[in-house]
Amino acid sequence: MQTTNSDFIDIMEKNHMEIPWHDYANDDSNVLIAEAGLIEKASVIGRVGLIMLSCGTGAWRVRTSMNRLSKELGVTCTVDVGLMSIVFNCFDGNDCISQSLSIANTGVNTSKLYRMEQFVDHFPEEEAHMTGEDIHKRLDEIEEIHALYSPAKLGLAAALACCGFTFLLGGGPVEMALAFIAAGIGNLIRTKLIKHHYTLFLNIAVSVSAACFTYAVFLKLAELVFHIPEFHEAGYICSMLFIIPGFPFITSGIDLAKLDLRSGLERLTYAIIIVMVATLFAWIMALLLHLEPANFTALHLSAAARLIFRVIASFCGVFGFSIMFNSSHSMAATAAFIGAIANTLRLELVDFTHMPPAAAAFIGALTAGLLASFIKKSNGYPRISLTVPSIVIMVPGLYLYRAIYNFGIMSLTDAVSWFTSAIMIIVMLPLGLIFARILTDRTFRYCT
Repeated sequence: MQTTNSDFIDIMEKNHMEIPWHDYANDDSNVLIAEAGLIEKASVIGRVGLIMLSCGTGAWRVRTSMNRLSKELGVTCTVDVGLMSIVFNCFDGNDCISQSLSIANTGVNTSKLYRMEQFVDHFPEEEAHMTGEDIHKRLDEIEEIHALYSPAKLGLAAALACCGFTFLLGGGPVEMALAFIAAGIGNLIRTKLIKHHYTLFLNIAVSVSAACFTYAVFLKLAELVFHIPEFHEAGYICSMLFIIPGFPFITSGIDLAKLDLRSGLERLTYAIIIVMVATLFAWIMALLLHLEPANFTALHLSAAARLIFRVIASFCGVFGFSIMFNSSHSMAATAAFIGAIANTLRLELVDFTHMPPAAAAFIGALTAGLLASFIKKSNGYPRISLTVPSIVIMVPGLYLYRAIYNFGIMSLTDAVSWFTSAIMIIVMLPLGLIFARILTDRTFRYCT
């Protein structure tokens, strides 16, 4: 077969070449997948694992899904999972197939993850009685599930999430309104850059800088038009919290708990990269725009009013983050319900029992995990699609930014204090989910 120059250019435009999955199956064959050859079975097993990996779920869930398909097809499978790649071997007693697969980029897509879990759950009754070609056609349909929402709607979701975040961190109506506008514009730009496949560093730098700049511009306009005082500048930190890498932070902890060290460390590294790039560019923008991460002005609310507003803000914040993770409205509302209870409990424990924030974060995450496990029995949503959005709002993005800011101005004592507090809370969040999983999931409880 002769390859033209244009074909070569088309191939080289993508650094990760697409895999021709249908080449593994014979379109004219009536052979069911259970009776097919090892290569065809391995293509189905590997593709299922790769799609699940692209959804942002951890190594344990990817391996479990591949194992379930392998047992159904009479194959023994060993899998090594990373952040963006899978290496696996399939044995059937006669032959052995080894494959190394990778995705071009990582992200979060809870709707696709839900469809894939349904695919795996129903495989013995449905797909196991289909041909390899028909299975790949069904997987084609699932892979085509991209963003459920337009960039404008995702910008609105980020605006809602960061607005709720602002109140929970102590901000008032002015900071909430400005963060709403700035975060919405920042995430709108971010989703546009993702759509055009721009690299991670550029994506983070531009979107965070845009959010900070937008906040500063609208604050200046508010000062000129409405004579609002300058001390409301503290909310600019909240306008960029849509960038928080909640999924890789939490899944890294779960993978480390199951001794999937490769996947856990890679996910943790990815999350740290996002935080470092975001906070450094936010620090640079703060220097250019003369913004300082000052404390919020105290809100004079009664205990009952503060409780009610915390429940509402937590619900809105989690709902917004869940929509950003490509959840359906019903899935996002379920996660928001869990988050409203768990996060409000966390904050009330800190206020009324003077519990250390890290310990309260553990109890909040544990509560979210237990509620998600209970709710999953009735609606079947993936547990991680409910738990991660519900505790993302507990991630101390404000603490991390203030740590980097103080490092930048060489205020090392304050920097270490903020950084230590942030690390303690960040460690406790996945621990809470892990122990909730240990208590409610027998398969997760053991190492076999």
